Amino acid sequence: MPKRNPGARLEWRDDRGGGTWEIQWTERGSRKRRGTGTAERAEAEKQLIEFLQAKHRDTIGPCDPAQRLIGDVLADYVGEHGEHVAARETLGYCVQALARFWGERSVRDVREGTCRAYVAHREKAGAKATTAARELAALGAAIRHDWRAGRLTEMVPIWKPPMAEPKDRWLTRKEAANLLRQCRGYDRRHLALFARIALHTGARAEAILSLRWPQIDLDRKLIDFNPPGKERTAKWRPIIPIPDRLMVPLRAARRRGTDLGPVLAFRGKAVESIKTAFSKACQRAGLDDVTPHTLRHTCASWLAQSGVPFPVIARYLGHAGSRRTERIYAHHAPDYLKAATDAIGRRTVR
Repeated sequence: MPKRNPGARLEWRDDRGGGTWEIQWTERGSRKRRGTGTAERAEAEKQLIEFLQAKHRDTIGPCDPAQRLIGDVLADYVGEHGEHVAARETLGYCVQALARFWGERSVRDVREGTCRAYVAHREKAGAKATTAARELAALGAAIRHDWRAGRLTEMVPIWKPPMAEPKDRWLTRKEAANLLRQCRGYDRRHLALFARIALHTGARAEAILSLRWPQIDLDRKLIDFNPPGKERTAKWRPIIPIPDRLMVPLRAARRRGTDLGPVLAFRGKAVESIKTAFSKACQRAGLDDVTPHTLRHTCASWLAQSGVPFPVIARYLGHAGSRRTERIYAHHAPDYLKAATDAIGRRTVR
């Protein structure tokens, strides 16, 4: 997380003839100083208060983007909005990368040229252009939040490279069965349960990892992926019926768990990440280019292949609308555009 501008403060300055207090502050990455001419702390604090009041009068209300440091924008965004973001861990990585490049720059410095320079900077560090684009999208969200909070006089647009098309990697039924076999084992029960929930519900990894038993109603066969009190975001989480094949492993896990505890637990503690164990299971199964998110794509692909309407798939996955769902999974639907092909081949009757 970026460090906040510490603001104006008193610092003791040693001189040969003694010492005095001085006021120090930072503007656009440069340290500024102003002497107080006194060695008395009380008098120096009085001058600091007068200095702060004068600066506050100059900057009260929305300020020009040139006067607002991006480091402060990012820190305020994380502090005020971070808990409402679906992928908080991902946001943390984005903000750390952004702060190293942008932290001491102003919002006015955000232009196409500097954004392109940021992409080059991240690629030089080994990151992909898609990663840089995701980070710039986070910067744009932080600036929009700052503007809506009334801290900026105007909105500053963000340039970012086009996002790559989503990967079309999904598992066949045979590959999925092989993966589940490699997830089995006494010390891997949490991994097997994760894979089953992901395949049968299409939920995102973070939604599954954060599940608690109060969110699962085994009697009514419902699973609510929304933690109590969670604000709805663009990546909202659905409430869906529990598929029959998922009931047995969930009941077995419930017997091992506690009333309020995590659904995915290892040695009595909540599982925070599944990446390493999942990667090893994929290696044992001989599966390449497969991540936990692949299971979500697999679930959606299977639904489309079975002829489930796209609006239903969108609701099942937690998409805000079906347009994106159709764009990603339309080619899996067996009857997609069949009505059009039937119509074009039909003889016209005059």
